[in-house]
Amino acid sequence: MGSRLCFVLVVFFFAATLILTVYLRDSRNRDFYTLRRCKIEQGRLQQELWQKQLRVESLINPASISRRLDKQGK
Repeated sequence: MGSRLCFVLVVFFFAATLILTVYLRDSRNRDFYTLRRCKIEQGRLQQELWQKQLRVESLINPASISRRLDKQGK
């Protein structure tokens, strides 16, 4: 009877360990996916910011301003 109980406990422990391992791997994959998605979004927003910054710099560039003033004066 004692050896049977020991065998059941070993099987239960082994099954619990496997279930926990699968849960932790799934959790890690989910976290990795979320982190990767955030990094991609951050890169996209940074690229968009750079484009807007270039546009603003081209609008406030002294040569650009004088060109626009020359066009308005004609």
